[in-house]
Amino acid sequence: MPSHKFLMHNSGDHVGVAVVDIQEGEEVYGVILADDSSTDVIVARDNIPLGHKIALRDLSNGSEIIEYSVPVGVVTQNVYVGDYVHTHNFKTARW
Repeated sequence: MPSHKFLMHNSGDHVGVAVVDIQEGEEVYGVILADDSSTDVIVARDNIPLGHKIALRDLSNGSEIIEYSVPVGVVTQNVYVGDYVHTHNFKTARW
């Protein structure tokens, strides 16, 4: 089995963090840090650079994004599993 391509902090998180560059159309899976389990395989809908977020569930415009088991921001347009989540479709809750 190929190695994982992203990490999730907890099983309920909405996004994972790429540990390598992920290519559009690539089938990838991740590791959940809280219990060292693996996620299901998903297909990347975009290129996702190392250190950036990949969507792990569909979210509608205005929905909160959960990471580290806490809301970290809000999506500003619909997001689908495998999408690149960044400043073009996500507003941070930090500021």
